[in-house]
Amino acid sequence: MTDTTLPPRSRHWGRFALHYVEMIIAMFVGMFVLDLAWSAVGVDLSYATDPELAYLLMAFDMSVGMAAWMRIRGHAWLPTLEMCGAMFVPIVPLFPLLWLNAIDGMTLMIVAHVVMFPLMLAAMLWRRDEYTHHH
Repeated sequence: MTDTTLPPRSRHWGRFALHYVEMIIAMFVGMFVLDLAWSAVGVDLSYATDPELAYLLMAFDMSVGMAAWMRIRGHAWLPTLEMCGAMFVPIVPLFPLLWLNAIDGMTLMIVAHVVMFPLMLAAMLWRRDEYTHHH
Protein backbone atom coordinates (compact mmCIF):
# COMPACT_ATOMS: atom_id res chain seq x y z
CA MET A 1 0.00 0.00 0.00
CA THR A 2 1.49 3.34 -0.97
CA ASP A 3 1.17 6.57 0.93
CA THR A 4 -1.29 7.97 -1.64
CA THR A 5 -3.76 5.11 -1.11
CA LEU A 6 -4.11 5.87 2.58
CA PRO A 7 -6.82 8.28 3.71
CA PRO A 8 -5.46 11.84 4.11
CA ARG A 9 -5.82 11.68 7.89
CA SER A 10 -3.69 8.51 8.03
CA ARG A 11 -1.02 10.12 5.84
CA HIS A 12 -0.93 13.14 8.15
CA TRP A 13 -0.45 11.03 11.28
CA GLY A 14 2.06 8.88 9.43
CA ARG A 15 4.12 12.02 8.73
CA PHE A 16 3.72 13.01 12.37
CA ALA A 17 5.04 9.64 13.56
CA LEU A 18 7.86 9.70 11.01
CA HIS A 19 8.94 13.15 12.19
CA TYR A 20 8.99 11.95 15.80
CA VAL A 21 11.24 9.02 14.84
CA GLU A 22 13.45 11.34 12.76
CA MET A 23 13.84 13.65 15.77
CA ILE A 24 14.90 10.78 18.01
CA ILE A 25 17.44 9.60 15.43
CA ALA A 26 18.75 13.15 14.85
CA MET A 27 18.98 13.70 18.61
CA PHE A 28 21.09 10.58 19.12
CA VAL A 29 23.25 11.25 16.05
CA GLY A 30 23.98 14.76 17.35
CA MET A 31 24.75 13.40 20.80
CA PHE A 32 27.13 10.69 19.58
CA VAL A 33 28.90 12.67 16.86
CA LEU A 34 29.45 15.76 18.98
CA ASP A 35 30.46 13.66 21.99
CA LEU A 36 33.20 12.16 19.83
CA ALA A 37 34.25 15.66 18.77
CA TRP A 38 34.31 16.91 22.37
CA SER A 39 36.34 13.89 23.44
CA ALA A 40 38.80 14.49 20.60
CA VAL A 41 39.52 17.97 21.93
CA GLY A 42 39.81 16.80 25.54
CA VAL A 43 36.36 17.63 26.93
CA ASP A 44 35.39 14.78 29.25
CA LEU A 45 32.56 15.61 31.61
CA SER A 46 31.13 13.09 34.04
CA TYR A 47 27.66 12.83 35.57
CA ALA A 48 29.41 11.85 38.79
CA THR A 49 31.60 14.97 39.05
CA ASP A 50 30.07 17.56 36.67
CA PRO A 51 26.39 16.63 36.32
CA GLU A 52 25.10 20.07 35.34
CA LEU A 53 27.75 20.71 32.70
CA ALA A 54 27.57 17.12 31.44
CA TYR A 55 23.81 17.39 30.97
CA LEU A 56 23.89 20.85 29.40
CA LEU A 57 26.55 19.77 26.91
CA MET A 58 24.62 16.64 26.02
CA ALA A 59 21.36 18.62 25.62
CA PHE A 60 23.22 21.05 23.37
CA ASP A 61 24.62 18.18 21.29
CA MET A 62 21.17 16.62 20.89
CA SER A 63 19.69 20.00 20.01
CA VAL A 64 22.28 20.60 17.30
CA GLY A 65 21.38 17.28 15.67
CA MET A 66 17.65 17.95 15.82
CA ALA A 67 17.92 21.57 14.71
CA ALA A 68 20.11 20.67 11.75
CA TRP A 69 17.70 17.98 10.59
CA MET A 70 14.60 20.16 11.13
CA ARG A 71 16.12 23.01 9.14
CA ILE A 72 17.14 20.61 6.34
CA ARG A 73 13.53 19.38 6.30
CA GLY A 74 12.26 22.96 5.92
CA HIS A 75 10.91 23.65 9.39
CA ALA A 76 10.81 27.23 10.63
CA TRP A 77 13.00 28.41 13.50
CA LEU A 78 10.21 28.64 16.12
CA PRO A 79 9.20 24.96 16.04
CA THR A 80 12.86 24.02 15.74
CA LEU A 81 13.72 25.96 18.90
CA GLU A 82 10.67 24.52 20.69
CA MET A 83 11.86 21.01 19.89
CA CYS A 84 15.35 21.90 21.16
CA GLY A 85 13.78 23.36 24.28
CA ALA A 86 12.44 19.90 25.11
CA MET A 87 16.07 18.89 25.73
CA PHE A 88 16.54 21.62 28.34
CA VAL A 89 13.17 21.81 30.14
CA PRO A 90 13.86 18.75 32.33
CA ILE A 91 16.61 20.65 34.16
CA VAL A 92 14.10 23.12 35.61
CA PRO A 93 12.94 20.72 38.35
CA LEU A 94 15.92 18.36 38.22
CA PHE A 95 18.82 20.75 38.86
CA PRO A 96 17.31 21.99 42.16
CA LEU A 97 16.75 18.36 43.20
CA LEU A 98 20.40 17.68 42.37
CA TRP A 99 21.54 20.71 44.37
CA LEU A 100 19.47 19.54 47.35
CA ASN A 101 21.12 16.10 47.06
CA ALA A 102 17.70 14.51 46.49
CA ILE A 103 19.05 12.92 43.29
CA ASP A 104 22.51 12.22 41.94
CA GLY A 105 23.99 12.96 38.52
CA MET A 106 23.08 9.59 37.02
CA THR A 107 19.47 9.91 38.18
CA LEU A 108 19.39 13.39 36.65
CA MET A 109 20.54 12.00 33.31
CA ILE A 110 18.12 9.06 33.32
CA VAL A 111 15.06 11.04 34.40
CA ALA A 112 15.83 13.87 31.97
CA HIS A 113 16.07 11.39 29.08
CA VAL A 114 12.80 9.74 30.05
CA VAL A 115 11.04 13.11 30.33
CA MET A 116 12.38 14.62 27.10
CA PHE A 117 10.51 12.12 24.91
CA PRO A 118 7.01 13.14 26.06
CA LEU A 119 8.16 16.78 25.97
CA MET A 120 9.15 16.36 22.32
CA LEU A 121 5.76 14.80 21.65
CA ALA A 122 4.02 17.68 23.45
CA ALA A 123 5.92 20.23 21.34
CA MET A 124 4.82 18.38 18.22
CA LEU A 125 1.20 18.14 19.33
CA TRP A 126 1.24 21.86 20.14
CA ARG A 127 2.03 22.56 16.46
CA ARG A 128 0.37 19.49 15.00
CA ASP A 129 -0.06 21.10 11.56
CA GLU A 130 3.69 21.74 11.39
CA TYR A 131 4.37 18.03 11.76
CA THR A 132 1.50 16.48 9.80
CA HIS A 133 2.16 18.29 6.52
CA HIS A 134 4.98 17.44 4.19
CA HIS A 135 8.10 19.62 4.30
